[in-house]
Amino acid sequence: MSRVYLDWNATAPLRPEARAAMAEAGELPGNPSSVHAEGRAAKMALERAREAILSALGADSAELVFTSGATEAAALAMQGRGLACAAVEHDAVLAWCEPSLPVAADGRVTVADPHRATLQLANGETGVLQDLPAGLAVADLTQGFGKIPFAFDWSGIEAGFVSAHKLGGPKGVGALILRPGTEVEARIRGGGQERGRRAGTENLIGIAGFAAAAEAAQREIAAGIPEKLSEMRDRLQRALEAGAGTTTYPGSETRRLPGTLSVVTPGWPGETQVMQMDLAGFAVSAGSACSSGKARPSGVLRAMGVSDADATCAIRVSFGAGTTAEELDRFAAAWLAAHDRWRARRDGRDRPAGG
Repeated sequence: MSRVYLDWNATAPLRPEARAAMAEAGELPGNPSSVHAEGRAAKMALERAREAILSALGADSAELVFTSGATEAAALAMQGRGLACAAVEHDAVLAWCEPSLPVAADGRVTVADPHRATLQLANGETGVLQDLPAGLAVADLTQGFGKIPFAFDWSGIEAGFVSAHKLGGPKGVGALILRPGTEVEARIRGGGQERGRRAGTENLIGIAGFAAAAEAAQREIAAGIPEKLSEMRDRLQRALEAGAGTTTYPGSETRRLPGTLSVVTPGWPGETQVMQMDLAGFAVSAGSACSSGKARPSGVLRAMGVSDADATCAIRVSFGAGTTAEELDRFAAAWLAAHDRWRARRDGRDRPAGG
C-alpha cells in the first residue's frame, strides 16, 4: 500500500502548477537586472510573479521583497527592533526577540502594544489561529498564507513574511511584505536588487513557482477547500478520541488551521510515535520540522501550560487538499493499533510481579 504524507506544515507537496511555471521560467536565459531583451523578459516574469503573490496576499498596496525563505525575511523584518513576542512563535522569530507576551492555555496570545510586537497568524504545531491586532509591527504569515482567507491590506499590520514551500511552492524562496513607508535595513548587500533591500540575483525559477502555487491556493480557498479540511480534521480527532481516552488535542478549544491536528499522549514519546507511523507508511511530525529531532519538549506546548514530560509526547498530523478521507481513516487505524500495543506494554510493566 502506498505511503501517506501527513506533514504538510513542514513542506507541502509541490503543486503541478508550480512545477509547470518553474519549467517555463527555466527557459528564460536572461538576468532580471540586465537591460537587453532577454533581461527585460526575465524582469517582466519577475514582476508578474511579484504582483501575483501580492494579489494572493490581498496586499495590492504593499511592497514585496523576495528572499531565500521566511527565515531570512523574518531576520530582515526584525533585526535590531527589540520587538516583544510569545513563546509559541517559530524559532526564526524567537532568534530575534525574548518571549514576554502572555499565552493562554488554548494557545492564544495577548498583545498589549502591537506597534512593539510580533505575532504569528497561525501556529505550525497546533494550528491555533491568532487575531492580528491593527498596527502590529511584524506578523509571521507563513503557516496561514494559502490555507485560510487573509488580506494584508485589511489587517493593518506593518510587515509580514511568507514562504513558498508551505503552500505547495518550491523550497528556498520566500518574501517580506511591507506596508508603504515601512523601511528595513538590508542584511545582504552588494547589488541593487529588490530596491536595495536584498542584494543578489533573484531566484526567478523559484519565484515563478511561488506565484503559481499562491494563485492555486487562493482558488482552493474560493472553492471551499478549507471547510472540507476542517471537517476531515475533526473527523480524525473524533476517531482518535474514541480509542485513546487519555490523549489530548492542544488548541482544539479555539480556532485552528483546517488541516492541522496536534495529538498528545502522556507517556508515549512523540519521536517513538513518528518512527512507528513511518514504519506503518505514514509521514507525521513530532512538532515543527525545524526543531524535530532535538531532545527537548515543544516550547509551543510548554507555553500553553503542558508539562515538560507531556510536551515530549506530541505528534502533529498536517494535511491538505491532496489528502483523502480514506487516507486519514487508514492513519487513524494504524495509530490506534500502535497506541493499543503501547498501552498493553505499559500496563504489563506497571503490573506487580505475579499479579
